[in-house]
Amino acid sequence: MKFNKGGITIKTIIIDPGHGGSDPGASYKGFLEKNYNLTIARKVRSYLLHHYQVNVTMTRTSDQTISLTERTDIANSINADYFLSIHNNASGGRGFETFIYNGQVSNQTKSIQNTIHNQVITTIKDKYNVPDRGKKRANFHVLRETKMSAILIEVLFVDNEQDLQLLNNNSFIDEVSEAIAKGTASALNLQVKSNNPLYRVIAGSFKDRQNALQRIQFLKKNNIDSFITPTTISDERYYRVQTGAYSSEKNAKQQVEALKEIGIANPFLLTTSPATPSDDSLSIEGATVLDANQLDTFAQVVNPETPVLGELYVKYGELYGVRGDVAYAQAIHETNYFRFTGIVQINQNNYAGIGATDVLNQGASFTTPEEGVHAHIQHLYAYASLNSIPDGLSLIDPRFSLVSRGSAVTWIGLNGKWAVPGDFYGQKILSIYEDMIISTIERIETQTDVLRSLLNEIKE
Repeated sequence: MKFNKGGITIKTIIIDPGHGGSDPGASYKGFLEKNYNLTIARKVRSYLLHHYQVNVTMTRTSDQTISLTERTDIANSINADYFLSIHNNASGGRGFETFIYNGQVSNQTKSIQNTIHNQVITTIKDKYNVPDRGKKRANFHVLRETKMSAILIEVLFVDNEQDLQLLNNNSFIDEVSEAIAKGTASALNLQVKSNNPLYRVIAGSFKDRQNALQRIQFLKKNNIDSFITPTTISDERYYRVQTGAYSSEKNAKQQVEALKEIGIANPFLLTTSPATPSDDSLSIEGATVLDANQLDTFAQVVNPETPVLGELYVKYGELYGVRGDVAYAQAIHETNYFRFTGIVQINQNNYAGIGATDVLNQGASFTTPEEGVHAHIQHLYAYASLNSIPDGLSLIDPRFSLVSRGSAVTWIGLNGKWAVPGDFYGQKILSIYEDMIISTIERIETQTDVLRSLLNEIKE
């Protein structure tokens, strides 16, 4: 659905991470398609929300079981502009391919497929030696039953050793996700986001979609356009009714007052962009904002076997004055969501890859998870500060004395230092951190909606 509010045209994109929950999709040597699908989908969402004026809804944001009918119903119920289903392939072959419906489709759908497919292939074909399996058509449910332009992409083969190695390569996942997002933005002519926040006006949130639809009909009778934005928390789905998106907070508040005048109880504003500093200014030293549960929950969505480390990152982050939540994002990057698919092995408790260079030099090992987290934070402290180790704390990091003290005070400053060549090392960490913030905001907003509804019930 397109909205032209406050001078901004907003399009709605549905991102559909394939499979999930009791449906793992393709599996090979313990690696599950559903996890790769969700990781890529979240990165695509994060890139789109960070760089473009767009409304993004995901059919699932965690390891949920969602039927094919539920996926297309979500898209059709909110009258989305575009449906993107993300999958991995299996059962022979390797490479990248895209699909649109093999029945009657619009020229726009064909054009979208061409643009996205070409963007991805241009990015990964030569650099990663990925075969181009072509632009194809098929009678898939999500392509046939969606009422908008829809594409299904197959990002490599889970059961092919070469492809699997790429799927476990953080750099490849980052680049293919960014290519999908850029291709989508180009295909849909999305407006580039300014540094200013965007204010969404919410006219109600409901657990029953039918109630949300009734609210939309009521608003329509009062000449107010609206649409449903589904969101999920603790595996429960809520249907939020949005009546506009504004670049001006003043205009958004005027819309809130207009809703109150027609009898809508407790309409409210949501700011779509988290207020985080720019990449260049985000220092390694600083306050830890996300709490331990929020850190663990984020990683466990992708890898349910994630060790419970959030409390340790918060603890040692505070002791050293280092952003423990961003350090946790760095650990996610280094360990591939604590799946340890690279050089370092899980029993090393080395969440930062300290000293690891190749298979012959797998880096430092630490006796306990706490010691490993302590060493990680201490290593960051060596880069960011000229001060001595805080009183009462011991030297844990075996490479502390090898660091040029104070040589990287920001996360971007780690480029080429923590990892070699590492040209965009800091940016990758901050991209994960941004996704952590967005996911946390979504959960908080949904919980707020539930609490508002409970307050209304109490008042009644």
